Order: sequence, then C-alpha cells, then structure tokens
Amino acid sequence: MADQVVLELANKLAEDCLAVQAEIGDDRLFMEVGEVLGTSSQTLEEAFLTAVRTRMANDKARAFLARKIRDHRAKAGA
Repeated sequence: MADQVVLELANKLAEDCLAVQAEIGDDRLFMEVGEVLGTSSQTLEEAFLTAVRTRMANDKARAFLARKIRDHRAKAGA
C-alpha cells in the first residue's frame, strides 16, 4: 500500500484531471496523465489510476441509481 502522501497526491491529481477532462471533453485524458506519471513514478501512477477509476465508477453507479429511481417514480406516478 502506498504511503499517505502518495495517496493524497494521487487523489488531488485525480480530481484535477477529471475536472480538466470534463471541461475539454476528453474522457481518456487520465490515461495520458498516467503515462506521464509512469515515466517517473510507478507508485504514483498506480495510485492515480486507482483514484480516477474509483471516482469514475462511483459517478457511473450514482447515475445508474438516479435513472432507476427516476424510472420507478415515473412508473409509480403513471
């Protein structure tokens, strides 16, 4: 497991990267950032990619739940 400093750096970089990714419309930008990191720190690269993927998975799951409850309420109200 990476030390706390690495995790903090990875989490902050993941948040920044996802914000830029959304603004410029490039949903694979995080892979490019991972490659840049990999040239100097495999540990930070792995922590960063994990941080990005968990945030993306969380967002996807939350969108799924929102659709499910919206569809349920629409059906119940009909």
